[in-house]
Amino acid sequence: MWSGVSLPPITDQIPVVAGRPWLTFLGDTKDSLWSIDLFRCESILLKSHWVLVVMDQFTHRIIGFGVHAGDVNGVALCRMFNAAISSQGAPRYLSSGNDPLFLYHQWLANLRILGADEVKTVPYAPLSHPFVERLIGTIRREFLDQTLFWNTSDLERKLVDFHLYYNSHRVHTALDDTTPVEMHGKTISCYAELSQFQWKSHCRGLYQLPAAA
Repeated sequence: MWSGVSLPPITDQIPVVAGRPWLTFLGDTKDSLWSIDLFRCESILLKSHWVLVVMDQFTHRIIGFGVHAGDVNGVALCRMFNAAISSQGAPRYLSSGNDPLFLYHQWLANLRILGADEVKTVPYAPLSHPFVERLIGTIRREFLDQTLFWNTSDLERKLVDFHLYYNSHRVHTALDDTTPVEMHGKTISCYAELSQFQWKSHCRGLYQLPAAA
């Protein structure tokens, strides 16, 4: 029995700026905050593979994926992360969960070399790490649950296809029906007219989207 002692709700422990969680506040600055998380999937041969996903919180853009077959240690985690950000550089802040993997000394040393400050989320509080969790759910529902892969190389190739589709062609309600690449300011898409368009295939035929003819 707690003897009348009451504990504050977990959400009270999340720092708030102007009525919003501080991670959301940081993420509102372009390219300042990336989020990172891991999830597991199985190949056709039932071999476990870990996928590290890195996303930019401001644009909802997928920065990249890192893939590893089998158990993940500190060295493998660093390799996955460096592969995921290889074409993008390093962020100012990196939001990560409380998985023990993110406590390996190799991981912490790698962040110091990259000059990125790690920001920890609040344990057992999904509100503190919402965007990357939602992205992982989208990857599972819309892609991996519909796609089979044989091995690490096959999974990496198929994730590259989804990466391009998600960033450049899949519009997001939270971004006012634009794509993450448009939000990032790199391209402006030509919208298809109902009288003149063609269907374009993505992710090896998994998706068909209209495009300007």
